[in-house]
Amino acid sequence: MQTRYSSKLLLIVFVFLFFCQGNRFILTAQRVDQGGISTLENPITVQYLKKNLRKSHPRLVLNSSIEKGLKAKIKSDPLVRNMYNAIKLNAGQLHDKPFLERIQTGRRLLSVSREMLYRMNMLGMVYRIEEDPKILQRINDEITAVCNFTDWNPSHFLDVAEMSLAVALALDWTMGDLPKATEELAIRALIDKGIKPGWPEDGKNPGWAYGNNNWNQVCNGGMIAASIAIAEKDPELAVKTIRRALDGLPRSLASYMPDGVYPEGSTYWDYGTSFSVVTIAMLESAFGKDFGYSDYPGFKESALFRVLCNAPSGWYYNFADCGDKRGTNGDAVLAWFATKTGNKTFFERERFLMPVDRMRRLARLDGAALVWISQYKERSDIEIPTAWKGDGPNPIVIFTGGEDDPHQYYFGGKGGRGTVNHGNMDGGSFIFELDGIRWVIDPGNQDYYELEKTGFNLWGSCQDCERWTLLTKNNYGHSTLTVDDQLHVVDGLATIKEFSGGSNPEATIDLTPAFKGHLARAERTFTKDTYNSLIIEDNIELLDSTKVITWQLVTQADVEYTDCGVNLLQEGKKLKVENLSHPELSFSIVSLHPAPLKLDRQIKGLKRLELRIPAWIIQNKKDRIKIRLSGE
Repeated sequence: MQTRYSSKLLLIVFVFLFFCQGNRFILTAQRVDQGGISTLENPITVQYLKKNLRKSHPRLVLNSSIEKGLKAKIKSDPLVRNMYNAIKLNAGQLHDKPFLERIQTGRRLLSVSREMLYRMNMLGMVYRIEEDPKILQRINDEITAVCNFTDWNPSHFLDVAEMSLAVALALDWTMGDLPKATEELAIRALIDKGIKPGWPEDGKNPGWAYGNNNWNQVCNGGMIAASIAIAEKDPELAVKTIRRALDGLPRSLASYMPDGVYPEGSTYWDYGTSFSVVTIAMLESAFGKDFGYSDYPGFKESALFRVLCNAPSGWYYNFADCGDKRGTNGDAVLAWFATKTGNKTFFERERFLMPVDRMRRLARLDGAALVWISQYKERSDIEIPTAWKGDGPNPIVIFTGGEDDPHQYYFGGKGGRGTVNHGNMDGGSFIFELDGIRWVIDPGNQDYYELEKTGFNLWGSCQDCERWTLLTKNNYGHSTLTVDDQLHVVDGLATIKEFSGGSNPEATIDLTPAFKGHLARAERTFTKDTYNSLIIEDNIELLDSTKVITWQLVTQADVEYTDCGVNLLQEGKKLKVENLSHPELSFSIVSLHPAPLKLDRQIKGLKRLELRIPAWIIQNKKDRIKIRLSGE
């Protein structure tokens, strides 16, 4: 069968990992393509499918053995029973809801697809446990409604993928119990509205099939689910779709390398990774193996990234197009990593045991997640590092005061560049918390549809593209440097040059590529010098053309001037901002509320603290800017 890489020579690189296991040495092999990306096992052929695909249902996430264990755990384990009761409560609230209609929001049908996926997770799991005919009838009616849509909006293929996963799970978890006509309708819809639109008539693969972002994980995951569901009806179509998915998935998984930093931010980690773990669960239940998916380099390490991005305030370290705050429910995606590693750090026991009437609406994959939550067995515990860096296309560094820190110290700083997926011009930016208060903020993300409906070009990433006019996207809305009042160089990658841990961790980020044509050199060093303070030190070298360097801090706090800088005031607390390097210059305050553009995100009290340093006062074209933030 032809694939995108059929014309490429795949290299087999043997990596000899010698370590002692008794008196044995272990030899492992890693398969690498010409792009240097590790590949997954891919034995999928029609013959393999017919021999190895589980014949009985359910076989997506659940199978007879897994289901038996789940039912036993619901009876014996209070946590699993509590989560099942939450799912049952969510399912019960669906009976009075109208059936879904094909109503788009702008160019997306995504909200409808996601609602269907939520409904089938809740209703489907309750049906598997209780076999209630009323639940079965509701599933039947839900499937009939969406399978009679004219299409699932293939122009925005995330919509197709999530709908395909929803229908595939519903079909699999009820197989043999639905009317034959409904099963046939669902299978035909999965083929005609799900899988086939992912094979364009021009013979080219769609961009998501081998893309390097969350679309790859979501779309290939949905197509794998649909293919397993229709395998008996059209094995050739199923095989070529699963085979392409296993070939394409490493292109997105490579983004986790080397340390687990998800370049699109924590909430996008949740999105992309949730589809990865449910896909792994489906492959394991259907084939008995995941073809190396879960052991992809950097993937399991990303659980630590997720934990570290949860700040004491309840906010995320919300770089890139990340949401602001996490919810109150337990993290079911993180629980998959707990089950695979046995690490209790990744298992949010107290949140899973929260009274169900206090839980917010469950996530749309939480029905499937009950399976791996029920399989968790504590085998280890790791101490969360108080200083950590993660390299990759959007590298970050985090300092904390530890789990029992009374000052709730939290710092996050980053490199990266604007052209990374969902990226911003925020190289060198940082956020800072003390006492559970976020003093230095990232402006976060804003609603895509509200921008797109005006005709705004949100997704272009050229140097002069419209995306960079927004404060949430450009360097003017971030706590970094700006030179000559210009945008950062969009493809100038800022990297973590040096890092050291210990009680006074330090990290240096090379910002020079972000200022190409404006500075000869720029390096920013962050140092946690005490339990409640942070030093930001910028070492810069000017060009002849350099005119002004602006040091920026973005905050919502009130500001009062002092002899050595300013104080930030918020929630009855104070943070000193000391100008240690240029006492002859004063900070200025630029109000960003209302924001400069009508389309900008409006954040109450938002302001930019600036220290503007004219080039003419800098001797020998070299300067050091040193600012200290400290609590009370």
